[in-house]
Amino acid sequence: MLEKLDFLQEKYEDLGVKISDPDVINNQNLWQKLIKEHSELEPIVGKYKEHKAAETALKDAKEILYDKAADEELKEMAKMEIDDLEEKIETLREELRILLLPKDPNDDKNVIVEIRGGTGGEEAALFSANLFRMYTRYAERQGWKVEMMSLNETGVGGYKEVIFMIKGKGAYSHLKYESGAHRVQRIPSTESGGRIHTSAATVAVLPEVDDVEFQINANDLRVDVFRSSGCGGQSVNTTDSAVRITHMPTGLVVSCQDEKSQLKNKEKALKILKARLQDKATQEQQDEIAQNRKSQVGSGDRSERIRTYNYPQGRVTDHRINVTLYKLDSFLDGDMAEMIDALITSDQAEKLKAVE
Repeated sequence: MLEKLDFLQEKYEDLGVKISDPDVINNQNLWQKLIKEHSELEPIVGKYKEHKAAETALKDAKEILYDKAADEELKEMAKMEIDDLEEKIETLREELRILLLPKDPNDDKNVIVEIRGGTGGEEAALFSANLFRMYTRYAERQGWKVEMMSLNETGVGGYKEVIFMIKGKGAYSHLKYESGAHRVQRIPSTESGGRIHTSAATVAVLPEVDDVEFQINANDLRVDVFRSSGCGGQSVNTTDSAVRITHMPTGLVVSCQDEKSQLKNKEKALKILKARLQDKATQEQQDEIAQNRKSQVGSGDRSERIRTYNYPQGRVTDHRINVTLYKLDSFLDGDMAEMIDALITSDQAEKLKAVE
């Protein structure tokens, strides 16, 4: 590991020289690429420098401890310092091991989140609306922006389907663990007997796909326009602003009608379609890996029940990592950091096992 860290430090310093070179600065594409690479190495190199400083301090402290000429008080101080430094070095090594894990290339990307009501009828649709608010509030806490892509309401406050984008650095790295089936246990307002009902909604979290990364052949698309339906402004039911795009080779269909502009609806539909096609390709690759993988954290398996929200007990339980939090109200208000941090830590632990 130390040899690799020495190599990365040399590379970091070499990149530092290159990004200051006027010839490189004039080549903006190359400069941007090198700046990105330099900034990605910065936390690793910074942590490695801290580790080397601690190693040097430990060596100095040990020299004092074994120096026959040193007085006893100084030796006692050195002994205490050695204990602290050995503990610090072990912590730094663990942090470095995590920093050296292969990084998901999608981690810094924006995400497209799709929530659909599952079993449970109207109650499942209401739960979908609760999940949408939960992710919106979490995004606000992170300083991220939320953009609505598509919404299919039930008329009584529920969502049959809602698709939205969350824009912010690191959005995918935090939200990718949310893909899967979410189950809710609560007493519906229409239930006179006080019985607890179980409903479900599915969540899909897809990284936004850049045009450069993923190209769609226009000949593979069928684009239909139609009049919007539901609540809206003057353009609803009067102009053909809604857009439906069908990807002929796969049969994937995406519709958007939230914007008054047909062009904007088409742009949003294409974003969703690209993300789904990229996700489909990724899922096919991961299916082979998942057969030999013990942990399902981060696998993105949408059929898997990942979490239960129990209203009578005020708890939320993540079944993949066996973590239960008794703060359902605040969790649904976007206070998700504790659970997401636990998922990230668990995923990192599994990856560390795989490389050891």
